[in-house]
Amino acid sequence: MDEVRRVKLDKLFDAFSIVAEGNYVYLCDMKYDISRWSKNAVDYFDLPDEYMKGAGDIWAEHIHPEDRDSYEKSIEDIFAGNNEGHDMQYRAKTRDGNYCVCTCRGVVIKDIDGIPDYFAGSIKNHGILSYVDNITGLRNLYGFLEDINTLLWKREKSLLLMIGLSNFSNINDLYGFSFGNDVLSKLGDMLRKKFANSGLVYRMDGTKFVLVSRSISKNDIKGIYDELKESVIHNYFVDGQRVSLSLNGGVVYLDNFDITSDTLYSCLKYAYYESKNKHIGELVMFEDELSKDSRTFVEKINVIRNSIAEDCSGFFLCYQPIINAETDELKGMEALIRWKNDKYGTVPPIQFIPVLEQDTIFPELGRWILKQAMEDGKIFIEKYPDFLMNVNLSYAQLEKRNFVSELFKLLEETGYPAKNLCLEITERCRLLDMDVLKSMFEICRERGIKIALDDFGTGFASLGVLRELPVDIIKIDREYVKNVEKSVSDQNTVQFISELAQAFSAEVCVEGVETIDMRNFLRKYRIGSLQGYYYSKPIPVEEFTKKYM
Repeated sequence: MDEVRRVKLDKLFDAFSIVAEGNYVYLCDMKYDISRWSKNAVDYFDLPDEYMKGAGDIWAEHIHPEDRDSYEKSIEDIFAGNNEGHDMQYRAKTRDGNYCVCTCRGVVIKDIDGIPDYFAGSIKNHGILSYVDNITGLRNLYGFLEDINTLLWKREKSLLLMIGLSNFSNINDLYGFSFGNDVLSKLGDMLRKKFANSGLVYRMDGTKFVLVSRSISKNDIKGIYDELKESVIHNYFVDGQRVSLSLNGGVVYLDNFDITSDTLYSCLKYAYYESKNKHIGELVMFEDELSKDSRTFVEKINVIRNSIAEDCSGFFLCYQPIINAETDELKGMEALIRWKNDKYGTVPPIQFIPVLEQDTIFPELGRWILKQAMEDGKIFIEKYPDFLMNVNLSYAQLEKRNFVSELFKLLEETGYPAKNLCLEITERCRLLDMDVLKSMFEICRERGIKIALDDFGTGFASLGVLRELPVDIIKIDREYVKNVEKSVSDQNTVQFISELAQAFSAEVCVEGVETIDMRNFLRKYRIGSLQGYYYSKPIPVEEFTKKYM
């Protein structure tokens, strides 16, 4: 290499080092196969020198034998002109003989004639960062969010696949936690190797992993996912023991860069849990699940999420009356959340609650709903002493162990009587520890708070939840009564649920009452209260006050 090339190599290396963001930098003169590497990398990995001839072969000797073939194939393709760079993960041996997980990204720089001139890139050493999962050695949730922020800043289109295991607790119960960790470690290795040249793999919370790829298309991901599913069902061995795993998977395609990493993560988790809870592990694509215009939808979710962070600006409550089935007098009301702004108008909860339920920020909104409902409800108690304010709870609120103490604190702050509060839950709470949930509700009921099971019968676990938890009210979903005057099936359903409620010492509330004939027909059964458009649609508290005070 002549002096001119050497000076150019050093100047380019210095330029790359400035923007390396703490990563190790390497720069190879492809004409002479002479490279310069960061001194920190030389010291940490015990490399011969900052300047190396044939650095690709030297570095290959430091890469774990199980990861070496992918690396060598990538370097071979780059120098043969078949690839213009690589983006991969592998394990590299450090000076002390241990291996750490590295992310290596490189790109070919061509001269004015289009001939490959330099190969430049950076190596991120995850072993010296706090963003590494101890079991798998992969980047963890915090590393994932950091890298997603980089993708958003660089505006790089990417596909995100979240996969996770069902019933993993059975493996821990059967084989022990140490074996369970080995299962996760092997799964992490398998994913890292499979996607070594096409994306980066992260270990998230629990049994979940995420792949971030800039090269895999939306058309190809289902086939790849199905191959993974088959592999872990039929051909997965740990310590000589065959283990059959069940995967769930959700996909989000990143092509909208005016959102936050937290919003993107919430959308990804939504798709994953739809796969797990509703599609028996079939791959769920976020855009197919929710909206033809997923880009606008994600933008809306991002704005709503930011509104929560800004003291729940734009949110307001509407209330639907709950009426005594015998007397037609006001018995209570249900608080229903709404959100509006100048760009999107009023947005109903069905468009944002299912996604934001997966978000760590959601309990903040839940707290705001509870407090606002208590403040609004106080005015009705003097006229209606047995008045109940019904507030819907998300399992995201209930999974927080300090929920009960926060609830009691709100009752004290607002001065709202506990006996006039009813907390509505759905069968989705089965996802939580039922013993803990039962204990929480028993404490609430001791204070006089009522518990209602909403949308009874719409989920496959409603009866199981009713058996496990102390419930005061069962709410029959509108789907079961919309044809109750003519449908024998609907009539039998209402009859069955009302008798079941009686067996559990619970009252029945029927939702979706839309006509006087429906009301009159439902009075034939053991029903305590009615709710629906026949009485009123959900309305703001000011309008509600004028109507009932």
